[in-house]
Amino acid sequence: MQGAVLVAGTTSDAGKSAVVAGICRWLHRRGVSVAPFKAQNMSNNSVVTPDGGEIGRAQAMQAFACGIAPSVDLNPVLLKPGGDRTSQVVVRGRADGQVSALSYRHRTAALADVVAESLARLRARHDVVVCEGAGSPAEINLRATDLANMGFARRNDLPVLVVGDIDRGGVLAHLFGTLAVLEPADQALVAGFVINKFRGDSRLLDPGLDRLRELTGRPTLGVLPFADGLWLDAEDSLSAVADGVLGRPAPPRGEQWLRVAVVRFPRISNATDAEALACEPGVAVRYVTEPSRIADTDVVVLPGTKATVSDLAWLRASGMAEAVHAHAAAGRPVLGICGGYQMLGHAVSDPDGAEAAPGTTVAGLGLLDLEIAFDPVKHLATPTATAWGEPVTGYEIHHGRVVRSGDPGLVGDEGSDRGHVLGTHWHGLAENDGFRRLLLTRLADEAGRTGFRVAQDTSFAAERTRQADLLADLVEHHLDTSSLEHVIGHGAPVDLPVLTSGLAASPA
Repeated sequence: MQGAVLVAGTTSDAGKSAVVAGICRWLHRRGVSVAPFKAQNMSNNSVVTPDGGEIGRAQAMQAFACGIAPSVDLNPVLLKPGGDRTSQVVVRGRADGQVSALSYRHRTAALADVVAESLARLRARHDVVVCEGAGSPAEINLRATDLANMGFARRNDLPVLVVGDIDRGGVLAHLFGTLAVLEPADQALVAGFVINKFRGDSRLLDPGLDRLRELTGRPTLGVLPFADGLWLDAEDSLSAVADGVLGRPAPPRGEQWLRVAVVRFPRISNATDAEALACEPGVAVRYVTEPSRIADTDVVVLPGTKATVSDLAWLRASGMAEAVHAHAAAGRPVLGICGGYQMLGHAVSDPDGAEAAPGTTVAGLGLLDLEIAFDPVKHLATPTATAWGEPVTGYEIHHGRVVRSGDPGLVGDEGSDRGHVLGTHWHGLAENDGFRRLLLTRLADEAGRTGFRVAQDTSFAAERTRQADLLADLVEHHLDTSSLEHVIGHGAPVDLPVLTSGLAASPA
């Protein structure tokens, strides 16, 4: 089969990324050459690709589901919010300036060409491309400069499936309303609906789905059940509930649990480092936002952030910095990763304004003998090394550079190892099973959790594979895959009705 489809959503976090990954994995298991694509993503969770660029983590996860290496063509435009009103623009894997929501509109015409070129390359290399929208296609205030939803679908003549999250409530109205506000030419591309995260007997939905088809002329291709076993590679770490346990940890292999508190910065990035820790039996990982949660934990993790200086100010203003100091003063372990690592040093300076105002210098937490200076050029790398006798791989995405360190390295000369306070610029270290076991054993010992035991059979890669296959199983068993194939290969039917709500009039 050959073709392409765009998976849009009634809202952000409706499940577009998971549905795309599931369709990709289902096709891959059938021997189809398939690739994911997201024209424009907005996320601080990103990865470095083998071709040396930076893309959204969701597209890397989807590439894994396809059995292909991630590349910058999978996500040619990435917006990384550094504040409430500004974002860094990453074009084909490389940082290309800062924009506001208003100024970005002036760049979209040129970026549409970049998007089209990347999609064309993917379609030339693969039989099927499964595209993911951004936010909602019903954001008609943004339609004129749309890069990822109906504007993208129109430019490339793609059929569209709209996903709605029934767990939020009102899903039938969301699906109907999304279609109703679109102009007729956009409506003509919407081939059907998918309902996501349903709990219970889906037959209860049948009368509503029948009525939705009567009102819109579009079928619902299936109802995907809620699956609480899906939690890896989250697109947006801020959607994780603070104080809730991450994932579904198995009982401890030893006599004690190890409790890990991951500080959820306002601009947290690449927090998926915590997910590898949460895969281990007996490790309870929580995102925390207030000091009392640090007082009652074994290990504190300061993760990555897109805004080191402002999130460090938040750490102090919230009382979290004082709690981290008290935790370290008691000899209990602290681990800093990327931006969190930079905060643990004596000082952070930004002479050229890479993330903060030019000339900014702020004091760090002083728990490592370390000084950081920001470089306007972002450092991207996929290094390999040996750490504690174990082969390790990882990736680096940061403007901050170490200008002085008086501590021993953590991974060879990289990072800092000061006993119970550790830090590294590497993301993904804990995904290396052997290193993760040694790290957790050491952290548990330093925290006084001598009854904690690591599992020798936990494989992070196997867990990622299991979740990709679970997504494919959901697609295979709960979607009308024959209709899905037809939409991918033949597009939307030509005789679909137009909803005449009065809102769908085509602009002049």
